[in-house]
Amino acid sequence: MKSLFEVLTVKEAFHKIINSIETTGDLKEEIDLLQALGRVTAEEIISPSVVPHFSRSTMDGFAVRARDTFGASESMPAFLDVKGDIPMGCVPPGDINPGETMTIATGGMLPPGADSVLMVEHTEKLDEKMLAAYKPVAPGENVILRGEDLKEGEIILKKNHRIRPQDVGALAAAGITGINVFPRLKVAVISTGDELVPPDQKPQPGQVRDINSCALGAAIQSAGALPVLCGIIKDEASLLKKALEKAMEEASLVLISGGSSVGTRDVTAKVIDELGGPGVLIHGISIRPGKPTIFGMAGETPIFGLSGNPVSALVTFDLFVAPVIYKQRGLNPEEAVQAKIQARVKRNIPSAQGREDYIRVMLQEDETGETWAVPIFGKSGLITTLVEARGVVLIPQNKEGLEKGERVEVVLY
Repeated sequence: MKSLFEVLTVKEAFHKIINSIETTGDLKEEIDLLQALGRVTAEEIISPSVVPHFSRSTMDGFAVRARDTFGASESMPAFLDVKGDIPMGCVPPGDINPGETMTIATGGMLPPGADSVLMVEHTEKLDEKMLAAYKPVAPGENVILRGEDLKEGEIILKKNHRIRPQDVGALAAAGITGINVFPRLKVAVISTGDELVPPDQKPQPGQVRDINSCALGAAIQSAGALPVLCGIIKDEASLLKKALEKAMEEASLVLISGGSSVGTRDVTAKVIDELGGPGVLIHGISIRPGKPTIFGMAGETPIFGLSGNPVSALVTFDLFVAPVIYKQRGLNPEEAVQAKIQARVKRNIPSAQGREDYIRVMLQEDETGETWAVPIFGKSGLITTLVEARGVVLIPQNKEGLEKGERVEVVLY
């Protein structure tokens, strides 16, 4: 059996963290459709009507009865009487009878009697009243039928669905302008360190600006939650405990930036344990950067102790914190993983066995279209290395590095 504070692999840590998390309650709020992007549905959303509510053309051409075009060819066209025009946004002026057609634009309403649309490219107007059709069409061709997109009572979106731009369009098509979603999750960020000053303050010798409050706050928003920035506190157990207690009243998840650094991690772990069971669950992960990461639960509130190193904090956020936010929001935590592409390594990358290394890379494309991952070997504390990077490459813990030309998977930022 593993001891409580044995360093875990990334996979072990991920599953232990995710299995500790519960989704937030069943509270919901109604919001305007235009505010819905990225929010999570709190219930099934049902279509109140059919979409489209009339059969319409998907091409510019002529509304026809398909049977009137059967057998038509370049050498033996079908001849149709042009009965008139169907103006956009208007009801057709009449029905289509055998041997008749009407001009129709893309999106136009199909007249009664017609069951397909003949593309204008396959026709020739012999005069104002006579059309030659040089190609047959099948029933339903170039037409969207009434209710073909959505039926009345059909589920448009399921509960716990993260809303995308195309979902907003589908809801608007059904005439839905307000929906019920889960309230946005609040995530608190506490920055610790005697050396820290706010970003708007000029640091004195030995001081540094608090990068992580802003960087983690932006990452929290990117994951669909609301950041609660709790400011900077000194490296004292009593102050940390007070800040944590206040943060837990406001947020569903708490991040301590600098809480895993040498000299403070034992204090962080002790304070988390004092807040209530089960306390600290993870005290070290086999990963670089991010090895000293702490994770614990104070009651139902997850607490992370992240490195004060901004590169380490953001890598750890992507791997562990973002999936927690997703699960708390009712989403699949696996969906928090960023997009990936295949590339070849531009040069050899060394690594020590026994831990997972996440290497920041730039991407280059050569004249053949091959994508190359160029490692950024700057010091891990340099935030500019993250600005320059387009993604990270994982070196598994059982490998001693990557060789030039080796094909790898790049997780994009």
